[in-house]
Amino acid sequence: MRTLLFILALLAASPILAQETPTLGRDGVNLSFRALGHRFVLPTPDWLTPAERLAPDLLPLVESNTYGDATQAFVEFFPKGESVDNWTTTYAARLTLQPGRSLDDYRRATMYGYSQICKDEALGFFNFGEETETFFPALGMTCGAYKDNGKLRGLGEVMVAVFRKTDTGIAMVYQEWKGRAFDPSNPETWPVDAKAFQARAKELQDVVALEKLPD
Repeated sequence: MRTLLFILALLAASPILAQETPTLGRDGVNLSFRALGHRFVLPTPDWLTPAERLAPDLLPLVESNTYGDATQAFVEFFPKGESVDNWTTTYAARLTLQPGRSLDDYRRATMYGYSQICKDEALGFFNFGEETETFFPALGMTCGAYKDNGKLRGLGEVMVAVFRKTDTGIAMVYQEWKGRAFDPSNPETWPVDAKAFQARAKELQDVVALEKLPD
C-alpha cells in the first residue's frame, strides 16, 4: 500500500513538489535522508555485516521505499527478499511538518497506535533512560501477541523508537522485529536478542539527528 501511494504521489506531483522528492545518501559511516527541508542522520541497518555497513553504495544491499508529499515523508528499509507485506525486521524514519507539536504528544500517539494492534495483556512500553529537559529517551515496546486473527495470528513484535523535532518538523526513527508470539516478561523468547535490542536502541539514541536546512 505504501509503495502504491508513493507511485501515485510521483505521478501527481507538480514540478515544485518534484523538487521535494526524498533523497538518500551517505554521511560518513551513516546514512543521510533529505526531505521537506530537513536532513536526517541515521545509522545504517544493523542486520548488515560490518563491511556491508561501510559500503559506499548501500542501497543495493537492502530493500527500501521512500515517500514524500507536501507535509510528510518517510524512508523504510528491509533485509533483502523482505517487504512491507512480509518482514522479520524493518527500520524506518518518518517526518511530518507539524509546528508546535511536542515530542511527548507524538510519543503518546505512537503508543496509542501500537496499543490498537496488540493484545492488552501482551503489551508493554518502557523508556531507555530518564527524561530530562535536555534528553528525550528512546521508547521500547513489546507486543507478545497481535490482536489480528488473520495473517498476523500467532505472531508478535518488539520495537524501539527515537523522536526528534525542529521548530517546523517532528520525526520518529524506529526499528521493529517480528516473530512467533512470545512472553514479554521473558527476553529469551523475544524475536530479537535482548543485548542486540539494547545495542540498537543505544545506537539510534546516539546517532539519529534531525536538522532543518537553510531555505
